[in-house]
Amino acid sequence: MIHARKTQLIWVTAGLLALASCSKSGSKSTTTTTTTTVTAGQIISNASPLSGNVSGTMAAGETYTLSGDITVPVGDTLLLQSGVTIKIPGKYDIIVKGSFVSLGTQSAPNWITSGTTHQDQAFSSITSALTSDPAFQGQWDGINCDTTCNLFIMKWTHLEFGGATFGQAPVAGTTAGTASFLILFQNINGTFDMEDSWIYGSTDDAVRITDGNINVMRNTFEKCGSNTGEALNVKSGTVGDMAYNVFVGAATNGTKISNAGATAIECNVHCYNNTYVDCGYRQATPSGHGGSIDLEKDAEGYIYNNLIVDSRVGLRIVNTADTLNAKYGNSYFYGDSASVTDEFYSVGDVTHPQTTDIPTPSSYLPANYVPGASYDGSSVVGLNNPNFKTFSLPDANYENVNNAAGFDFHLVTGSPAIGKGTTAFAPLAKVKVDPNYGATAITLPGADMGAYQSNGTGNQH
Repeated sequence: MIHARKTQLIWVTAGLLALASCSKSGSKSTTTTTTTTVTAGQIISNASPLSGNVSGTMAAGETYTLSGDITVPVGDTLLLQSGVTIKIPGKYDIIVKGSFVSLGTQSAPNWITSGTTHQDQAFSSITSALTSDPAFQGQWDGINCDTTCNLFIMKWTHLEFGGATFGQAPVAGTTAGTASFLILFQNINGTFDMEDSWIYGSTDDAVRITDGNINVMRNTFEKCGSNTGEALNVKSGTVGDMAYNVFVGAATNGTKISNAGATAIECNVHCYNNTYVDCGYRQATPSGHGGSIDLEKDAEGYIYNNLIVDSRVGLRIVNTADTLNAKYGNSYFYGDSASVTDEFYSVGDVTHPQTTDIPTPSSYLPANYVPGASYDGSSVVGLNNPNFKTFSLPDANYENVNNAAGFDFHLVTGSPAIGKGTTAFAPLAKVKVDPNYGATAITLPGADMGAYQSNGTGNQH
């Protein structure tokens, strides 16, 4: 057990801090690099398993094992240097009342995991996936941040196999007997930054943000939700950007943007240049929604340049959303069956087709089409293959493919998705740029559809 003590952030310089602005032709991305080693408080020993109050620094390259819940006390920081592994062999929580900072790097990412082997193959059915794949079993709880957590930073970190059912509620906003999210963040004045990381497996929402200033960029989400849950679910009081993320096989939506909770700050998110593949098929009671992007319940946002492939529902703008302030367009849809193409624009909602969308709405929607009406999308089945590098389309088994490993979702040269996006808007940029305690880079909107840009910017996985 590591006992709590108040810690301050200490910079231990191992080299010069290098800040580089990298610009390729057509690029609108700032890249920040650093050779600085950061330490918060004491170095934590890994000589014995951890439980109870834990704060300070997990040292680069070391492996730590939990033997129970750990708590980062109010005013303290738990900081992971690069190459750290946290093994969680039981249904334990990481409870954050102070600050949590995971500084993995591309060459030395961090891991927070039960250590279970991935099962990356297409299952024969959804039922077999739910019963056979450990990604949906909830082997530990999650990182549950209390309302006092004002800083959550996760860079180049693998977070996997969480979502166990709580024995008792660990923080405000959670309930005993319900499934943990992999990450819960809920400080309306706090900072939530998640970049270049991997989420693998959950039983309900993978990431739930009920309040806060956010930057969620260039991450990969796989197998999020067993038979319910979103990959990334943001609520009232959340303001910021989620862009260049890849979502494969989410149970319900890849991204849900909702003002549920009704705080004084309206949920407002810019959701752009994301890629959604095979999402929306494990939800037990679909009830008309679930697949890629869902804007609802008085939330507003900008939704552009998203690539949506074989997902059960395409862009969904619900009539309860703040439609006066919601802006969207340049959506790229692809479907391998009429059941998919018939829901590019969700039936029963108010999504307005845009002339910048692909396929061109007028090429298959009736002349008298009214938003929310059913229509026949059979004429566009299999059209506009975006041509991923190693993910083959058409795919008749799209409902049962829910992993990203082994596939490359970059666009090949000549892809019809290249150059079809818009760059005529800006991120909200609510998180400061900082190599350690903020956003490493806020990547601006890209001209190509989806998370991978032909100029090398965007998602780096």
